[in-house]
Amino acid sequence: ASFEVRTSGADQTRDLGTDLGRLLRAGDLVMLSGGLGAGKTTLTQGIGAGMGVRGRVASPTFIVARVHPSLHGGPDLIHADAYRITDLGDLETLDLDSSLDEAVTVVEWGEGKTEAMSPERLVIDVRRAEGGQACRDGQVIDLEHMDDGTRSIVLHAHGSRWNGILEGLVAAHGGRRLDAPAVFGDGASPACGDEAHADEEDRSVREIALDTQASTTVAVLEDGRVRAR
Repeated sequence: ASFEVRTSGADQTRDLGTDLGRLLRAGDLVMLSGGLGAGKTTLTQGIGAGMGVRGRVASPTFIVARVHPSLHGGPDLIHADAYRITDLGDLETLDLDSSLDEAVTVVEWGEGKTEAMSPERLVIDVRRAEGGQACRDGQVIDLEHMDDGTRSIVLHAHGSRWNGILEGLVAAHGGRRLDAPAVFGDGASPACGDEAHADEEDRSVREIALDTQASTTVAVLEDGRVRAR
């Protein structure tokens, strides 16, 4: 089954993730796809909040994977980034299979790489709205208004694990099943405002590094700025 939820800003995307996180259990595999800055990590931040795990959930691109322990005896959250993984050999260095049954595993950029980890997986595609106009201030181009924060979040459920699980979540956020008539919320415009800065990284979060050759990466931040790393 496939479902779609539209969100108007990072807070709504995070709230959707929070409610999803409350539904997840040990052994679940969630694969996230979407372009740079689409909101994959924002959604995962909500998942972590809903699960009640320790530590700041941030993009694991340069760490490859983080393990966030549960604060109340529930499953840990493994947040992985498969962007630099090119083959099964790289994937095996993360040793995620050994933890899959005891944790909730969320993998960004895993399409075509991590499907074999579980047939009972939830694939989520975070799609950015297209259009908008850049603003220019002298020699500075401000990309903030190119992105109004609107997202189409499509959930593809694979396997019987998700039977009857997602319908209530989707309905609570004004979404729809893709083969049903569209029923969304009031369509209110997203509010403007800066995202609050996250707390300092909790050092109890374990980080798993992958030895790769350094390369330059362009990160698109939520406020529209572009950073070369």
